[in-house]
Amino acid sequence: MKIEDVVRNNETRFTRLPAILQFAEQSAFNEVYGFAGSQGVTVLEGQRLVPVGKPSKTVYIFMHPSSTLQLLPMPQALASAGMHVICAASRYPKQDSALIMEKVAIDLGVWIRWAKESCGYERVILVGWSGGGSLSLFYQAEAEHPTITHTPAGDPVNLVDAGLIPADGVIFIAAHKSRAELLTEFLDPSIRNELDPDDRDLELSIYDEDCPHKPPFDAAFIARFREAQIARNHRITARCQEQLEKFRKTRSAEVERGFVVYRTMCDPRWIDSTIEPNDRKPNWSYLGEPRMANVIPAGLARYASLRSWLSQWSYNCSNVTVPKTAPRIRKTPVFQIENSADDAVPASHNAAVRDALGTSDREYLIIKGATHYYVGQPDLLKQCIDAVYDWSMRKGLLTS
Repeated sequence: MKIEDVVRNNETRFTRLPAILQFAEQSAFNEVYGFAGSQGVTVLEGQRLVPVGKPSKTVYIFMHPSSTLQLLPMPQALASAGMHVICAASRYPKQDSALIMEKVAIDLGVWIRWAKESCGYERVILVGWSGGGSLSLFYQAEAEHPTITHTPAGDPVNLVDAGLIPADGVIFIAAHKSRAELLTEFLDPSIRNELDPDDRDLELSIYDEDCPHKPPFDAAFIARFREAQIARNHRITARCQEQLEKFRKTRSAEVERGFVVYRTMCDPRWIDSTIEPNDRKPNWSYLGEPRMANVIPAGLARYASLRSWLSQWSYNCSNVTVPKTAPRIRKTPVFQIENSADDAVPASHNAAVRDALGTSDREYLIIKGATHYYVGQPDLLKQCIDAVYDWSMRKGLLTS
């Protein structure tokens, strides 16, 4: 059944086609709730946005590790401009507490194969938006030069023999270096006891009125703050590894455990706009007022499993970090777009990705004043879509 979208931009209507993919996969234990996974079947859901009366041999695939993207402005704007789009969810839609990044790469590979073999698209362009950016780099690196056979926890997930089909192009937009690196820069380093979020070091508790350090922060304090954030990530990583090793030695029925990570939205950049300045709104984060975002139940990485932490959040263990992925992309054209008023992606992440990319076929664009989501910015969104169209045409990835 076709569900026709009523949105009209550039006078092009598009149709939403629900897509459900499923494949057999055995796992030692369930990572997702309910039927999917528990019966040896992995189910993926998504939508294909097909412009009415505009066939194409090229499709743009959006995937975020844990979000569904079909209602965001950019996918809809691409489809409204006449380009075919697939918004592909992983097996962990809107729930990342047990997410394994290596398995998300498997899921993305299933979507790309389906796009080419079942839908008839000849060219696939990955659009890595936000958390999808590091996923796209990870996937493309493994598709070009596969190396991974196990997760950081030691569980088998063989990407070498997975038959991942490389994308024909990658668009990296409003995206950070990785979930592990981003979270580490957001961790509240004042936490001294992971089981008691009220046990804090006042010297590092920058949202506390009694903290002796106030914005603008000096360089020495920022360096100390960043070191403490990395140290906290390392402590959580070590605890996860120790608990998994304990499970292995005891050989009990319990092989995994969930836990809470308190205060995960604490970054001096949000309350001190002189740090990595861009056009972002001061005293604000993409989850709202920083002090509130730091403690809300829906905060970044608030709930995690031991294996998931090692795979997606661990600063030193995750396979999905820029130093491990970007240099290995050597054959694929990459178009990187930075939004200058982004309140989610630190400005320095854009330059780090640009400098680390192994491919010489790379282009970079800054859209002045654009926020993370382009909400209320139709002109800037159009600038983005026009740039994507122009790049795709010049690279021979799209035909008029």
